[in-house]
Amino acid sequence: MKTTPIEQLVASVHGTLYCGDSSTVVTSVSTDTRTIGAGSAFFALKGENFDAHDFLEKAVAAGAAAIVVERVPEGVDFGSAAIVVVQDSLTALQSFAAWYIRQLDVEVVGITGSNGKTSTKDFTRAVLGERFKVHSTKGNLNNHIGLPLSVLSAEEDDEVCVFEMGMNHPGEIAPLCQIAKPRIGIITNIGTAHIEYMGSREAIAEEKGALARSLPADGVLVVSAACDYADYFRDHTRARIMVVGNGRGEIRAEELKMDSSGSEFMLVADGEDAIRVKLPVVGRHMVANALLAAGVGRTLGMNIQEIATGLNRASLTSGRLRFFESGGVTIFDDTYNANPESMKAAIETLAELKVSGSAHRYVVLGKMGELGVHVADAYREVGSLAAERGISVLSFGDDARGISSAAAERGADAVHFNTIDAAADWLQSTCASGDAVLFKGSRAAAMERVMDKAFPTNN
Repeated sequence: MKTTPIEQLVASVHGTLYCGDSSTVVTSVSTDTRTIGAGSAFFALKGENFDAHDFLEKAVAAGAAAIVVERVPEGVDFGSAAIVVVQDSLTALQSFAAWYIRQLDVEVVGITGSNGKTSTKDFTRAVLGERFKVHSTKGNLNNHIGLPLSVLSAEEDDEVCVFEMGMNHPGEIAPLCQIAKPRIGIITNIGTAHIEYMGSREAIAEEKGALARSLPADGVLVVSAACDYADYFRDHTRARIMVVGNGRGEIRAEELKMDSSGSEFMLVADGEDAIRVKLPVVGRHMVANALLAAGVGRTLGMNIQEIATGLNRASLTSGRLRFFESGGVTIFDDTYNANPESMKAAIETLAELKVSGSAHRYVVLGKMGELGVHVADAYREVGSLAAERGISVLSFGDDARGISSAAAERGADAVHFNTIDAAADWLQSTCASGDAVLFKGSRAAAMERVMDKAFPTNN
């Protein structure tokens, strides 16, 4: 974070300096007393089950230079810390981030969509890193609290900031755009993630479209040629639309080949010679995400050689279709999260993977969250697709039983287990050298526990 005097913090959050030296500077921001360091500004947030105002003494002891509060508790010794009083601590955090990003000379890229935000962010960071100093979202800091923290961790010499923008309820993307003010946007796709709260894909497109609507007239929105809402976004943005995709678009992938080690294709951009790319991850959907990143690189003046080099060097966040081998079995770890579209994409990826004639493909699937009344249909579609593609199914956890039931009804080999030990034992006794196994489920399903138990060489 760029060093910031407390007097500027106070002004940006429309607060009042209760006590302390206004010339003191802050060098980082935290909302968790466990991550405070000397020079931090601590924002005391309140949630349904916690109130950080109860832990202000811990913030002082940890070395906070400034503490932003809604009220000043009695009996707390604040020492030399500056105390800033505001009406709402969360609003203050967001206001500080909105002010801060405007102090930096950076291009801002915003990424939203139902699937693939993090892998697209990883690809974008890798591409842009070939020419620019890039700051990007860490972990899952992409919501109304996480995005401001991501913004406030940018450094003064960063040249491009790449921010994920997540949501699960209406009205959440527009405020994130107001904070970060991206000039370049990516909408990865429109699926059914969070449909329990959104109601329909149309409503999801409307919400994700807030990014398109926020872009300035000199901005660029990069979308996939496969997105069936591309024309909708074109009609709801002032920015130029760049369409990219497998086999079509301004930037495209041709001659795609996949094996267990990754995806290889010719990267084609209008006006330049094609160049071969080898992504360290399998899947047509991953290639689509890489092309979105390539579109951003192209927008910022990068040539196709730089873009290809960045993609070749890309490293994805853990749990996103990385692969490893255990006892001759190829394991695909896609455990980070899941929704119907990403599960189907993973199944299609596994189906395309070449295995020896006697080998088998298995998917080990856990529950998907936030589907509401659509959950039964979603599980039926996923299980049926696996059966159609000749893939054996193991569902894990009682909530996911509908997946294996649907697969079995369509004639697939399908089993269900409710305990880690039972699922792991079945996999160890069933899988043989040459087989391929893919693990996927929502974060709450913690599918990595089954994976690590069944194939412990990953530890």
